[in-house]
Amino acid sequence: MPSLRHTIADDLRTQITTGLLKPGERLPSEPQLATRYKVSTATLRNALALLQAEGLIEKIHGKGNFVRRLRRRLTYEGGALTPIVPTLHVTVRTTQLLAQGTLSALLKVPSRALLTEYLCVSHVGESPHSLARIYVPRDLAPAESSLRWPKPAASGPRIAEIREKVSARLPTSEEASTLRISSALAVLAITRVSADTTGRVVEAALLVLPGDRADARFTTDYTTEDRRAEG
Repeated sequence: MPSLRHTIADDLRTQITTGLLKPGERLPSEPQLATRYKVSTATLRNALALLQAEGLIEKIHGKGNFVRRLRRRLTYEGGALTPIVPTLHVTVRTTQLLAQGTLSALLKVPSRALLTEYLCVSHVGESPHSLARIYVPRDLAPAESSLRWPKPAASGPRIAEIREKVSARLPTSEEASTLRISSALAVLAITRVSADTTGRVVEAALLVLPGDRADARFTTDYTTEDRRAEG
């Protein structure tokens, strides 16, 4: 027998998929829904969490739960100097900080070296789409106006090598809040490190792409010499 939360989720899901509840429409308040379904607020929130994890609704702090509009999918082009992404509105917040721990290791700089952090959040309309934290040694930091996510921030040095690590994981509480996604929705986490022709790391970028709206594509081009070696 289905649990109460699954029964409620099934009913709301049907209303959404049949168009009774339309994209962008605000759901009744949680107390109102709990009264309608004759359940506790906790049970009602568990039901809504199922729909959030499916990407059907989103909760906006201080405003309520809304039927999620169709998300544009973003394809991350791995290995490209300038990955191709859809045209999105990006907000950028700049912070100065001291390198330590993981950042020191990624950028290969001494502990407490001065860095510039760019927190970039892309939006479709008013809804957040993806985020990136880009770290650059202070002496290489560009003007904020020249930054185009996720183009490497250090545009001066010639990029000779890009190393990327891709993994799927659950979002942190901060990421879930910023992106307005369920903490149960997996994200694509990409660690991207760029180095110049001297081997100096000029940028480390930590990208977070929600799994319901992102793909990653990696292409390897073989030269004639590569094919001969394989033969």
